[in-house]
Amino acid sequence: MCYRRKPWLAETVSIVSTMQILKFHSIEKQSPPPERISTHKPNIWKYDHLLSLTRQYSEKKYKFEAEKLKEEVSYEFSESSVSPVGLLELIDRIDKLGPTDYFEVETKEALENTIMYSVKSNSSSKKEEDLYATALCFRLLREHGYHASQGMLRDFFDGKVKLPSDIKTLVELWEGSHLSMDGENLLNDIRLFSAENLKKISDVDRFTANNPLAWRVRWYDVRRHIISAQNCINTDPMFLKLAKLNFNIIHATHQNDLKEVIRWWRNFCIAEDLGFTRDRIVESFFYAVGITSEAQHGSMRVWVTKVIQMVLIIDDIYDIYGSLADIQQFTRAIEKWDSKEVEWLPECMQISFRTLHATMEEICSEIQEQKGGPSTLPYLKQGWVNFCKALLVEATWYHEGHIPTLEEYLDNGWISSSGSLFPFHVIYGLTNKITNEGLGLCKNCQEIIYHTSIIIRLCNDLGTSTAELERGDVASSILCYMQEENVSEDVARKYIERQVELKGPISPPHEQPGQLSIQLVLLPPHSAWQLEYSSAFV
Repeated sequence: MCYRRKPWLAETVSIVSTMQILKFHSIEKQSPPPERISTHKPNIWKYDHLLSLTRQYSEKKYKFEAEKLKEEVSYEFSESSVSPVGLLELIDRIDKLGPTDYFEVETKEALENTIMYSVKSNSSSKKEEDLYATALCFRLLREHGYHASQGMLRDFFDGKVKLPSDIKTLVELWEGSHLSMDGENLLNDIRLFSAENLKKISDVDRFTANNPLAWRVRWYDVRRHIISAQNCINTDPMFLKLAKLNFNIIHATHQNDLKEVIRWWRNFCIAEDLGFTRDRIVESFFYAVGITSEAQHGSMRVWVTKVIQMVLIIDDIYDIYGSLADIQQFTRAIEKWDSKEVEWLPECMQISFRTLHATMEEICSEIQEQKGGPSTLPYLKQGWVNFCKALLVEATWYHEGHIPTLEEYLDNGWISSSGSLFPFHVIYGLTNKITNEGLGLCKNCQEIIYHTSIIIRLCNDLGTSTAELERGDVASSILCYMQEENVSEDVARKYIERQVELKGPISPPHEQPGQLSIQLVLLPPHSAWQLEYSSAFV
């Protein structure tokens, strides 16, 4: 088993305080940095137990049963008695309870008809009771990738209509306001208005009031919504049965996907060989499920899980294990994609490189087998080159005792966050067929990828900065701001939290619905969720 070597000091360095870290970073460049200690938590999962689990819902008969239930429930879309707002509530119910794949066509048609209806019936006279329907419509259109102007809500806030006080309308305004873009000041005002009024209502759901949908992972909310629907007397029993069955079918699919990744992990014996790194297969899989939970995207979940685990290993090599000379050579090996370049490096680094090389070659082979077209390897490989170069920059700062400005840190940090690695796998996983145009699609999504990566970087710093300060890791955004502005850690944290709010959510670069853009936009809230409710990656 490989453990971290002691290249500089004979004695290990104990956990240090924030002030000691600041003092350390102010030392002269020629002084060797202190040895960093791995304080990662051990793996908590029993893989043998997970591999032994079985679920009956993997059988085809349950999928046939779900299709039958779908036919029985879908009549609601064509019911002449259903009002426009009733149709929107149906779509909202489908989104929250999970069986979205069964009603893709109906949902798309209903939303497009809603847009046409809104255009035809647009008038200057707005009624107070219309605000709930308009707010719900606005949120659903934006969630599904359609263009929806904040102007839809402007007439209700021009002083001519009494502002709402009922929970249902306030919640919709609150949820919709979190889908704002830069410069949409009206939505910012609506957010403050709805938040302040929801606080005054005693029986409002505090979870909803503190956690808007835009910052939650939809799949991990489904079970809670199903339980809530069970307790509602107006819930259609057939629709509830479909939601439960769909949940169990997808859960069984996820279980099989996880088993596949665990077998991959065990075949490489990495956990036994690399004692300094994090074993986070299950946590990585949770992240992948948050990006795409649909049953048909199992391959993409497996690919993303493998990528996340490899990111953790490579990150630990640069942060904890390798000397500066070693990681410089390791970076050259990644650039050349040649295992001969690591022959003189420590065994742990050789194992890590060979595992990364084999895994990426395997993923590219699977993509080509499933999607056809040209190889994706040059694009995926370049993503790893950029990632490792960014990690090398941070390691160099650490070894030189340099604390960058926040701007300098983020110019490099958006790449070292690894956020730019995942979109490639999302794009290739969602594409029906790989083409040369499709391979270059990431270039058209650079703005989304950049802002997504910034949010991942900042959320990661907020979630792990204290642990990194204890280990003596490279400066984070929090430490950079502390140094630059001469403020306390608490002040710096609040500033970084504010930056996350200002940079998200991110809107797709076009006005037509697109699953790709929606999946990419889901990355930032999922990062925030993962780091708020779980410290497992630390």
